[in-house]
Amino acid sequence: MIKKFLLLLSIMAGIQTAGRATSLVDYVNPLMGSFSSMELSNGNTYPTICLPFGMNNWAPHTGKMGSGFLYTYQTNFLYGFKQTHQASLWINDYGQMSVMPVTRRSHFTEEGRKSWYSHKTEVARPHYYYTYLGDPQAHVEMTPTERAAAFRVRFTGEDSTYIVVDAYDGGSYIKVIPQENMIVGYSTKHTAGVPKNFKNYFVIRFDKPFLNHSLWSGEQLKADITELSDRHVGAIIGFALQRGEAVGFNIATSYISIEQALHNLKEIGSDDFDTVKGKAEDVWNQHLGRIRVAGGSDEQLQTFYTCLYRMLIFPRKFYEISPTGEKQHYSPYTGEVLPGVMYADNGFWDTFRAQFPFMNVMYPDIVTEVLQSMENIYKESGWLPEWFSPGHRDCMIGSHSASIIADAYLKGIRGYDINLLYEAIIKNTTAVGPVSSVGRLGAKEYNSLGYIPYDVNINQNVSRTLEYAYNDYCIYRLATALGKKKKETQLYLNRSRNYKNLFDPALRLMRPRDKQGKFQPNFDPYRWGDHFTEGNSWQYTWFVPHDVEGLQQLMGGKEGFFGKLDSVFSQPQVYDISYYKRGVIHLIREMQNADMGQYAHLNEPMHHVPYLYAFGQPWKTQAIVRRIMDKLYKPTPDGYCGDEDNGQMSAWYVFSAMGFYPLSPVSNEYVLGSPIFEKVEMKLPNGKIFKVEASGNNRNRVYVSDIKLNGVPYNRYTLTYDTLLNGATLWFGMTDKQGNCGKYKKHF
Repeated sequence: MIKKFLLLLSIMAGIQTAGRATSLVDYVNPLMGSFSSMELSNGNTYPTICLPFGMNNWAPHTGKMGSGFLYTYQTNFLYGFKQTHQASLWINDYGQMSVMPVTRRSHFTEEGRKSWYSHKTEVARPHYYYTYLGDPQAHVEMTPTERAAAFRVRFTGEDSTYIVVDAYDGGSYIKVIPQENMIVGYSTKHTAGVPKNFKNYFVIRFDKPFLNHSLWSGEQLKADITELSDRHVGAIIGFALQRGEAVGFNIATSYISIEQALHNLKEIGSDDFDTVKGKAEDVWNQHLGRIRVAGGSDEQLQTFYTCLYRMLIFPRKFYEISPTGEKQHYSPYTGEVLPGVMYADNGFWDTFRAQFPFMNVMYPDIVTEVLQSMENIYKESGWLPEWFSPGHRDCMIGSHSASIIADAYLKGIRGYDINLLYEAIIKNTTAVGPVSSVGRLGAKEYNSLGYIPYDVNINQNVSRTLEYAYNDYCIYRLATALGKKKKETQLYLNRSRNYKNLFDPALRLMRPRDKQGKFQPNFDPYRWGDHFTEGNSWQYTWFVPHDVEGLQQLMGGKEGFFGKLDSVFSQPQVYDISYYKRGVIHLIREMQNADMGQYAHLNEPMHHVPYLYAFGQPWKTQAIVRRIMDKLYKPTPDGYCGDEDNGQMSAWYVFSAMGFYPLSPVSNEYVLGSPIFEKVEMKLPNGKIFKVEASGNNRNRVYVSDIKLNGVPYNRYTLTYDTLLNGATLWFGMTDKQGNCGKYKKHF
């Protein structure tokens, strides 16, 4: 009894030490956004244990095999600890496998091995996860490298001790090598987008000898064999452990081969668990420490650094380092192993808005590799990616690879073949690719009519038109920078104004037209879906980030523009769901919960809308962005509104909290808002420092009285990329009284 009590004290002491705020990782709550369901999304996140942009994530999983809900905070039991590559609930996972401690040899099935657990004994940090499993009386810890992870499992009960390895269904293989305390195998589990020979190879090396082992297929235990392949296989390994003794094991994976997985295991090498954990913590602190903030509440600090952590997970590396040091990748487009880099798990429809603009400032080296990866994808598949996870996935609209590429090039990021990428961008404008999200669905109609009509059986036609127009502006900017002939640049500049073709001056909203140019009769601007992507006309009318002046003119000038914009936030929360067969979708509920009229921050097309007020009524931008940050973001399991898509929902917060936002990324300017911290310090990759100062800032002082740049009065509401990149101090005078700060002189 005394030994058991002392053991419990030592374990709890370790947890308390891990919980003390001794470094920036302690401000991060990976559980933020995990209290989600099909009916209501508070982020649809899971506690992601990884290194920044690492090839693998690790997470406890409450969802059964194949469930997109990998981890939901409200579920009371775990099925295991999973290697995951899931970037989105709606895309689901690929290359999964999981492990789980049990105390009975018969507990190898999914239902047989699940265990109750409590958030009271759960510790989640970017670099480390711990929980206590009540049924097997096991304390489980895990910590990552880029392509591997270390585990430590301490059994404190009196029963037998086993580790279950699940290679998942869809076709899997497993082999036990007892003399080396090792298991190897592969999983082929995926949802779509990869060749038939796709495999996620894994190697698991234990630090204790095997007492016994069995393999299993489905629900059948297979004794006295060491190798097995079938639709769904796994292993259960027994150990001779003293009560309270731990078994440690390291797992590495590869898309190339078991031999490459063994090589990837060298990321851990001879390091013990605590050393791996310490190194992972150092890596995260170094990355989080690139931006230092001060002067906010603990809640604001936690929200900021948790959002920053979410921004550094995707896109993830899909390439590996060969034994001779070269970068190589399994191609999810050809099935071959090829030289060079590859990235996966990103949807550009979400991330072109703020996630990649942030990367261009703080991670140009990663952006270079992403663009090299896009080169390789174009060479291997003939098309640019829009949602790679990996392989082309049929998800979302637009051809926002143009924005990703143009934004990077215009910001001076190099190290890739821009001419090849430009060729690929132009190809995108002419046809649809292997799935509807690649290239441009409706390109023929868009190019000939200047819009996609609603009577040609192409859904989301208004949204597609508006997004293609923005994409064409990106092409215009890139073509100009590349010195293309005026005829070519003018073509895309003209197409960038195609949004005007769907503007109904009577409603002052975007409205579908038919092939003859007639507006759709009996149009309901509150109707979700159909002509619009996950929204309605009230929300999509404003998607003209590249030509705010042009949109103002359509609405009768600034007075009409701002009056209409005001009405977005004052409208009743009316909606028409007749397009959706399953009734009210979660996005509508999340708009209702926000209680901000027809403004839907839950989804990305409106992220720039609060910043439109800066074009004449900046105090409204200041008030609204602070309201959104205070109301819709918390460092809690229900802390997001809508889906946290690949870091974009977080990127909006991080930029806004610092006081500026990339309304139109390729403009190379940022619109100023209202910072929430007294001090922000960005350590730029070029060694320069960009500072934001807002002395006396607090939750009530949301308005800006005046601005200074390097001590000189500043009367513009945009900040240039060059100013930021060269290092500067941007000072905001904060007040609780609204008003126009200085004289507005400059906009896009």
